[in-house]
Amino acid sequence: MFFNTIRMELLSQLINLICWYLRPLVKWFLRQTTRLCELQRICYGESSGAPRTIGVENSLIASRVPEIQKLLKSMDTKVNKKLSLEEVKAFLDSSCSQIMRIKEIKPDLHRQFVQSMTVCLRQIWGYKQLKLEVEKLRAESFDDGNLQHEMQLLELWTLLQPDRPLLTRVTKQWQDIGFQGEDPKTDFRGMGILGLQNLVYFAREFGSAAKHILSHSHHPRFGYSFAIVGINLTHMAYKLLQESALKSHLFNVNDGRPTLDNFHHFYSYLFIEFDKFWLECQPRDIMEFNRIRDLFENNIRSQLEDTRTFFKVNIEVDTV
Repeated sequence: MFFNTIRMELLSQLINLICWYLRPLVKWFLRQTTRLCELQRICYGESSGAPRTIGVENSLIASRVPEIQKLLKSMDTKVNKKLSLEEVKAFLDSSCSQIMRIKEIKPDLHRQFVQSMTVCLRQIWGYKQLKLEVEKLRAESFDDGNLQHEMQLLELWTLLQPDRPLLTRVTKQWQDIGFQGEDPKTDFRGMGILGLQNLVYFAREFGSAAKHILSHSHHPRFGYSFAIVGINLTHMAYKLLQESALKSHLFNVNDGRPTLDNFHHFYSYLFIEFDKFWLECQPRDIMEFNRIRDLFENNIRSQLEDTRTFFKVNIEVDTV
């Protein structure tokens, strides 16, 4: 088994090496026969959204033109700065013009290309920006001295338990919505304030589904810790975003730049679908959580490999 794995890795590396050397020849041949560069063929041939934007980004990354690589590095540098909307627009317009100059594309003759390329660059920029925004929230620890953090935590309780007042800040009541102890702040250590914001968004925007799923978590046989599972799903969504696996979904649900709301919405989709998957698996006990979570994540990743994928929240939640 070990030697088979080594052979497969060597074969994969060999194929990649051959493709790397043949790529310029294939591009030259297609340009001669179609009179279009690779970026034009992608913008004209691929449907809008992820198929087009991912194709454009991969083409730019694979380019051996120094000016293109310099442009990509400039984008990575500028996305870390707090630019105004006007400054972002100016940078993306300038980038589009540079690409057209480098590729010798005449804007008057290819106006559709200008529009398509601008949208692609906007989405590429937005995804990079979203990764930074999400990482900042993940790195921000829950602080019980921060009034905003405390208000969000209390909002979560009110959204999930509207008819049950919280008797005190530190209490075993938190365990009723799936926290481990008397003070939820200790459960946010891994995902920071991002985990809390995900939970609050889900409970606020999909209140009925969230309360229904909370009732599932109290099932005598198939129950689980609602909040702890929610934080685990935050980690899953975070990984998919940072590893760029989430591009297919985000580029297909938003014509502009992917936003934090888009990320929260995807998290809500994960929670609803995981609850269904968990119940369908009929686990023997909570010790099966890691196995079932991994199966669920693999299913999501498989779907995301298709650039046409976008997930739609189905708020129908079965009773158990």
